[in-house]
Amino acid sequence: AFLRNFIFGVEDSLVSTVGLLSGIAVADVDRSVIIVTGVVLIFVEAFSMSVGSYLSEHSAETYIKSQGEEHSEHSLGAAVIMFFSYFVSGFIPLLPYAIKAIPLATAFWASIALSIISLFVLGVIGARMTKENPWKSALRMGIVGGIAIALGVAVGQLIG
Repeated sequence: AFLRNFIFGVEDSLVSTVGLLSGIAVADVDRSVIIVTGVVLIFVEAFSMSVGSYLSEHSAETYIKSQGEEHSEHSLGAAVIMFFSYFVSGFIPLLPYAIKAIPLATAFWASIALSIISLFVLGVIGARMTKENPWKSALRMGIVGGIAIALGVAVGQLIG
């Protein structure tokens, strides 16, 4: 439960946050709007994801117990892991926008680059924990995350 929630929290936070920020940034809004939107997303989604993690893990644990099987309860711990992995990771794509010395166009690309690099690192960390091929895991994480980022940019351009 802990590894699953850590990987899910970091990946979802990076992809959701950079996708939203990129989509908002290409809509040509003010830097303050981008920052406020990002901070609100990070707080709300970190809490929402942790609640979802708690409820789903608790439901699974309850089901396993109802089947007469022994099972340790980890739902609260999993929720805490989800909250902090989502919360901390969300600030990675937001950071370039928060540095006023960085022009918005540069912040846009820096946010995407930092997020994709972080996804590759997450893939390597996950692979080391599961004894999977680190290159394969990093590439999969980077490609899947990159597709989601491209979707956010495309929607922002379309609507903006």
